Amino acid sequence: MKVTIVEYHPEWRQMFEDEKKVLQTALAEVPAEIEHIGSTSVIGLAAKPIIDIMVGLEDFSIADHLVPKIEAFAYEYIKRYEDVMPFRRFFTKEQEGRRTHQIHMVGIGTEFWERQLLFRDYLRQNESVAARYAALKKELAKREWVDVNEYADAKTEFIRMIESEARDKL
Repeated sequence: MKVTIVEYHPEWRQMFEDEKKVLQTALAEVPAEIEHIGSTSVIGLAAKPIIDIMVGLEDFSIADHLVPKIEAFAYEYIKRYEDVMPFRRFFTKEQEGRRTHQIHMVGIGTEFWERQLLFRDYLRQNESVAARYAALKKELAKREWVDVNEYADAKTEFIRMIESEARDKL
C-alpha cells in the first residue's frame, strides 16, 4: 500500500471548521471540546489529505452512547481498534470513495488528548521541526506498506522524540 503525502492546502482549516459545526450539532447536549489535530492542523506542513479531529469528552463513559449520533452524519464507526485503544472511539468519513475525515473521541486530559495537543502545538511553533517531520513523512511515503498503521508505526520514534523535546521546553 502506498501512502499519499501532499503539500499543505489552506482549505484544510476550513474543512475542519465546517466539520466542527457538524459535530457541534451532533453533540449539542454533550460537554465536548473539538480540536483539529494531525498534520493538516499545522500551517505549511505536508500531510495525508485527511482531516484529523479530536473530540474530547469530559465524561468518556458516555462515548458509546454518542456513536449513533456521529454515525448519523455520514461517519463510519471503526470498532476494531478498541482492543488496542479502549480509551478511544474512532470514526472515518469518505467522499467519492476517499477518506476525508477521521475522528478520535477520547477523554479530555487523558494521555492521548495531551500528547496530540502537545505535538500539534509544538509543530505549529517550530517551523524547523515541522520541516523535519514533513521530510520524514515524504521519505516514508516512497515505500510500500502493508497498511497505514505500519506507516504510522514508522513515524513513532520521531514523534516520541519531539514530544519529549516539547515537554522539556514547557
